[in-house]
Amino acid sequence: MMRLAPAGAALVATTAALAAVLVAGAPEATPPSGAQLVDQVARLAPSSVDSFRSVRGYEHVAEPVRLRIPKAGVNTRLQRLGRAADLSVEVPTEFAVAGWFAEGPRPGQPGPAVILGHLDSRTGPGVFVALAGLPLGAEVLVDRADGSTIGFQVTRMDRVPKAAFPTDGVYGPTLEPSLRLVTCGGGFDQATESYRDNVIVYADPLP
Repeated sequence: MMRLAPAGAALVATTAALAAVLVAGAPEATPPSGAQLVDQVARLAPSSVDSFRSVRGYEHVAEPVRLRIPKAGVNTRLQRLGRAADLSVEVPTEFAVAGWFAEGPRPGQPGPAVILGHLDSRTGPGVFVALAGLPLGAEVLVDRADGSTIGFQVTRMDRVPKAAFPTDGVYGPTLEPSLRLVTCGGGFDQATESYRDNVIVYADPLP
């Protein structure tokens, strides 16, 4: 799936690549096995996430249960993600299912809600295989446990080297609700058994 670069103690520079920088739909080399992909998880220092929480309580917004992105062919239930034993962000256990980082804001609650998904697996495409092809303005819908739905639209897309992952740009607090979708991208490095880049989609609530 993906391996986000470790979050350092200092701010990580946000890349200048915007929506024009998209990822090719297929990997450039043979993808790793499922077990190897599971190991390619977002590595995030606990201190980097613990400070990125809204001052408002989460109880006012129901938990997300489904993600729908019509232009990417995505219609998936959402797995609740926490921390792995090493305190890294968990990765979805199924390649066809996306996961929401439950220690952050819920979609619709002020702050960045973060959803992770696999690009592919040994047996076929993952849930976010078409993510990099989303156009600006594409609709992203999140269904919540109380039956409500909140809509977002894509406002920006970056492809960044994993060594320069913009931790603050993805997890940093925002006054308004926002959404971040993260997967792998770029070429596949056989030596490290990892994709070289991450694709990050930024989305804001529909007007």
